[in-house]
Formats: sequence, C-alpha cells, structure tokens
Amino acid sequence: MRLVDTSAWIEWLLGSPAGMTVAPELPSAANWLVPTIVQYELAKWLAREAGEAKADRVIAFTGTCRVAPLDSRTALLAAELGAAHKLAMADAVVYATARAHRAEILTCDRHFEGLPGVKFVPKRRS
Repeated sequence: MRLVDTSAWIEWLLGSPAGMTVAPELPSAANWLVPTIVQYELAKWLAREAGEAKADRVIAFTGTCRVAPLDSRTALLAAELGAAHKLAMADAVVYATARAHRAEILTCDRHFEGLPGVKFVPKRRS
C-alpha cells in the first residue's frame, strides 16, 4: 500500500521534473491509499489551478482508490506524531494515516524527508 502525498500528486499533475520521477512510483488504484485530507488539498488546489472539471475527474479517481477518512484513532496518532516530528496538522494526519494502514508515503514535501516509511522525491528547479 502506498499513500501519495498532495505534493507528489501536484508534481505529477504538473508534469514537473519531480513529477516525472514520481510517475513510475505511483501504485495501482487497488494499492493507492488516499486520506480524505489529501482529497481536500487536491480539490482546493485543482479548483484554483486547473478548474472544476479537472478537479472533478481527479477526485473521482481518488474514489476508486482506498480512501481513508480521519477517525479518532488516526487523529490522536497524528497529534502524537506531529509533536514528535514537528509536523503541521495536515502532514501529521497524512503520516498517521500511512502508519495506521502500514503504507509507505510517496512525497515531494521536505517535512517528511528522513522519516521512516517515506519515499522522498526532491523537487528540482527547472
């Protein structure tokens, strides 16, 4: 199971150099874990940057993946992990969701760099 963080989604959707590195690392829909907070972040970014039609298509795709809603257990784990690793709320929820589902995170977000269970793909300047 692999959780694709919002940063990796965005780089992939942009077709950036980091996105080209992310592309072969993307899992099949059956092995793709999508936290609801990532759906939120994607919908917000896509509506602003790509328009409602593309936002609807991408969010519809996320619905074919394994969607992980934020529950109390994950929220409490996020609070613990956020404090331990100095993560912002959304990053802590993503990390806790991955841990709760025994999934690896695929990300371009430096806040996750070096954490266990994370495949970090650095953003490159073009």
